Amino acid sequence: MIKEYKDTRESLGVLKIIFNEIEKTSKFSERSENDSQKRIFESQMKSLEKKLSTSLLDFKVLLNRIVFSKLLDPNELEKELSGSFERPEVEEKLMTKGGRIFALKEILPNELENETVKRMKKRQKEKENEAQKEKVRDSSYYTKISSRFFSKFSLKLLSNESFAKMQDQLIKANLNYTPAGYVSIILMTTFLSIFVAGFIFFFFLFFNFSAAYPIISRVAESIDVRFMKIFWILIAIPVSTFFLMYVYPSLEREGTASAIDSELPFATISMAAIAGSMMSPTKIFEILISTNEYPALKKEFTKMINEIHIYGYDLVSALKNTSKNSASKRLSELLNGLATTITSGGNLADFFDERAETLLFNYRIAQEKSSRTAETFMDIYISLLIAAPMILMLLLIIMKISGLGITMGFLAISLTIILVVTVVNIIFLAFLQMKRND
Repeated sequence: MIKEYKDTRESLGVLKIIFNEIEKTSKFSERSENDSQKRIFESQMKSLEKKLSTSLLDFKVLLNRIVFSKLLDPNELEKELSGSFERPEVEEKLMTKGGRIFALKEILPNELENETVKRMKKRQKEKENEAQKEKVRDSSYYTKISSRFFSKFSLKLLSNESFAKMQDQLIKANLNYTPAGYVSIILMTTFLSIFVAGFIFFFFLFFNFSAAYPIISRVAESIDVRFMKIFWILIAIPVSTFFLMYVYPSLEREGTASAIDSELPFATISMAAIAGSMMSPTKIFEILISTNEYPALKKEFTKMINEIHIYGYDLVSALKNTSKNSASKRLSELLNGLATTITSGGNLADFFDERAETLLFNYRIAQEKSSRTAETFMDIYISLLIAAPMILMLLLIIMKISGLGITMGFLAISLTIILVVTVVNIIFLAFLQMKRND
């Protein structure tokens, strides 16, 4: 009986969803200004009416299957559904109603059903914890402090053209910062880097760093001469910090675009399959969001659904706004094409099929190009970071033994080679990351 009740409740939920869809569609139909939009909404209404009649029949059948031996207490029923009830001592007692006989062991959930309910509760709790962590991450203490000191100045900077471009990159990168908040973080980090630069400046003003032992030694030259040599540290560190944080959203946008482009061909195939079942375009995106198989596209589609349900935009306007704020050009083209197809009353399944073929073809070409590039970089890496350091170290050791002007000891030579290899590895990894985002 518990199973029949669950099925009936689910069927009732489907009916509510269909009624809401009919209400929304009728409102949009009344607001539509041209005949093409009216035809689209009329077609959607007919489809919803068919679904409503089918769902009503299913609901009646399921409702007739429920047989009660007595009136159910809602609290006890909730306990049973949550799996937190205790089994009665007498499990063989029979319950009869309407000529049907049920044993208690037949109507009580078994071990497998109880375990399934526990897993569902655990998964729901994990989702809530992740949402809470994301909320805490969005409103971090550092962001709050930065906004408290620099929010007013940040709002003034955002009116500048260069910062307006950065704001556009920040939105497209899907970073969890508001434009004013991120500019405040840039200013706060640059301000703190001034103190770091001052500490490094005063350290090198009195001490020297060398590869030979002792590694740290006092400066032998006068302070004014030393000051002129290292004065650039006070300017270089804050300027480089500001520049890196300024360009970070654009780098992140490129990474986001690359992730979207890699998921888009397979997501389009899924959309084509869903569109073939005559679902509304909004439902297509909601289904893709619920699967969690496309994390990069999920953020874009969530923004679009929020524009529809929260801000009250119609589907075509939401598609155009999302394409405008998307980091991927291919996704923008897909959404603009979808908006045109919906407006003109075209076939969505055929549209998604054609786009899926094109995107898959481009994806295969990009993968082949990436594979050949990786082979080239592998050869460069072996030559530059494996063979070259060994040869350089042998040459330095031979020059040291031969007395050809090398004053460094063997330990200093080893440390120098390790430092060079580390720096070149970092540069190489940064270069590979930039190439991956292209």
